[in-house]
Amino acid sequence: MSEKLQPETASSERGGDADSIAASRYVSEPERRGKITSELMERTGIDDAMIERLVRTFYGRVRRDPLIGPIFEARIADWEHHIAKLCAFWSSVALMTGRYHGQPMQKHMNLPVGGSHFDRWLELFEATARELCPPVAAVHFIERARRIADSLEMGVATQQGRIYTPRHSVRQIGL
Repeated sequence: MSEKLQPETASSERGGDADSIAASRYVSEPERRGKITSELMERTGIDDAMIERLVRTFYGRVRRDPLIGPIFEARIADWEHHIAKLCAFWSSVALMTGRYHGQPMQKHMNLPVGGSHFDRWLELFEATARELCPPVAAVHFIERARRIADSLEMGVATQQGRIYTPRHSVRQIGL
């Protein structure tokens, strides 16, 4: 099987110039992804251990929460398996690792949830990220969590015959 190669060029975001663009080389997708992941890890301080600590602490709180806990408990039998999936998901979301291969929208479409559930999920997530992560990592996680909440909330609302617009990702993040 032939490996997909893509040109690696210096972008204007990284201060590339004509010489570095002309000297670009072809890199494999795993190599390109690895470079992006390394750059994100360096910039944010996020690593697998931080992701696991965040996911475990957050979902421990979710499970005890009177509003959203029962929704999760009714659907998840094997929490260790679910935590492993969630760590892969957050690794893909936060570090672009490509570890998660699932369809979260489909999993959430028929849940009995509305705006208050997404608000509570985000409230718990943001508090946990702020508590456990350095500020730059917390902001990185929170930005992505808000986009995820908006996307899922809009998808579920549309499935239920309602139309929502993004409301979480447009708010300023304060630490």
